[in-house]
Amino acid sequence: MAHVLLTGAAGFIGSHITSALTAGGHEVVAVDGMVPAAHGPGAIAPEGVQLADLRASSLTEMLDGVDVVCHQAARVGAGVDARDAPDYAADNDLVTARLLAAMFETRCRRLVLASSMVVYGDGTYRDRSGQIVDPPPRRAVDLEARRFERYLPGGEPAEWALTPEDAPLAPRSYYAASKAAQESYCRAWSLETGGAVTALRYHNVYGPHMPRDTPYAGVAAIFRSQLEARQAPTVFEDGGQMRDFVHVTDVAAANVAAIERLASGSEEAHEFEAFNICSGQPISIKQVAESLTDGISGPAPVTTGRYRPGDVRHIVADPARAAATLGFRATIMPERGLREFATAPLR
Repeated sequence: MAHVLLTGAAGFIGSHITSALTAGGHEVVAVDGMVPAAHGPGAIAPEGVQLADLRASSLTEMLDGVDVVCHQAARVGAGVDARDAPDYAADNDLVTARLLAAMFETRCRRLVLASSMVVYGDGTYRDRSGQIVDPPPRRAVDLEARRFERYLPGGEPAEWALTPEDAPLAPRSYYAASKAAQESYCRAWSLETGGAVTALRYHNVYGPHMPRDTPYAGVAAIFRSQLEARQAPTVFEDGGQMRDFVHVTDVAAANVAAIERLASGSEEAHEFEAFNICSGQPISIKQVAESLTDGISGPAPVTTGRYRPGDVRHIVADPARAAATLGFRATIMPERGLREFATAPLR
């Protein structure tokens, strides 16, 4: 049994981790700041969850007797505009830095960090011969002409490839920059203290109790909200954008695996390690919308051709390292999970 401090315990992912840890016999100290962007205005911490402003509260007291910290608290999503940048920096980076300082003071040396696939930026591509390439950024003139791929200098579209954990970090949003910074703080902390950090880079997480349509919600929740309103899901570009969608119960299982590995004091747990947490089954955004529509017998998706200049065309994950090292393999594939999500309760 591990004694775990879980931040963000009332959140979408955190609540599922709480249930999984408790079911596994672990002792959980659950805390959450109940940030309105995640929980709505005036939200009250659920039973068993301590209300704590992690920007200002004393974190050393929470760490008394803790074996492993599981840090899920974060501001997520694409946000609205540059005015969100200070909140991403405060809720994600400042809180993480304060947590690491408190862990240093209390000699707690094991951390599981909720990271994200957004740190990879544009993802991984290859040419027709299979060589990994870095195509030029997408141009407005191509997007206007509905040429949505990334194109090689000769004019051929580059093909997407699975992104491994050693791919370069190239964040493209304030949220992504904050997650990359979190990883950097944790890497520096582990080098100084000898502490072990497991960073779990979530791909597109979905499932029951996901937040409804907000600027901080994922595309699956946005499609769900449109279908609930009996509106057709609106798909940007041509719908061919490839992603990896992973069910929240699988994400919770990955966290439990990482926590138990660190708590065991395994010599295989290195100072800083990152893992893709994904289903391993890439799916297009159009297929996501179609699966949800099938699950609720709703109106067919509408492919708009509209685009957002900062959007990534394809980003899909290589699941091999998580399988080999953590023993994590997703059990709910998108085809089944998304159809069930069509009628699952939302927050």
